[in-house]
Amino acid sequence: MTALGVKAILFDLGGVLIRLGGFSTMTSWTNLSEEQIWEHWLSSPSVRLFESGKISAEKFSKDITVEFNLPVTPEQFLAQFVSWPEGPFPGVNELLSGLSFKYQLGCLSNTNMLHWNALVNTKDFLGYFDYLFPSHLTGYLKPDTDAFTNAAEKMALDTKDILFVDDNVLNVTAASNSGIVAYKAKGFDDVKNLFKQLNII
Repeated sequence: MTALGVKAILFDLGGVLIRLGGFSTMTSWTNLSEEQIWEHWLSSPSVRLFESGKISAEKFSKDITVEFNLPVTPEQFLAQFVSWPEGPFPGVNELLSGLSFKYQLGCLSNTNMLHWNALVNTKDFLGYFDYLFPSHLTGYLKPDTDAFTNAAEKMALDTKDILFVDDNVLNVTAASNSGIVAYKAKGFDDVKNLFKQLNII
């Protein structure tokens, strides 16, 4: 495989560059597998409204506890939810620093005000990106086509010049259908292995 001709790399964050916790708690609360939780999460009306910046954290926590039939109060859920992002995987900053000499870098993440604020306070991490596309600020959510076309337009690039990496097959398929070169990678080790195969590192 080769990524020759690609001018920019667009990353998902959670599960790709950022460690995500919380799923052991969610599986215990719901008796669903991690895959089932993610499938429900991506199509959840409450999640989509919150991650597109249209409802408050308080409204989201109330709605999500009902939607998932969680055995906790909205306040208990929110206290646990805030801690889901655990920071960048070891080695992420070094990889981004090296890539920045050759590629434009961007992140395209379905996220929310609580998780984004935690990342903003993570030393150096977001500074490696030339473009930031957090869904709660752009209003565009993956796997909707608009999320990808908006990013390409803001980066002033043809979609074929962008490599996109995400840990969810629905998002990878949607990006590919938009003309972006897209690959699935689950976890930072997968990202590094993919980039070696593509002769990026």
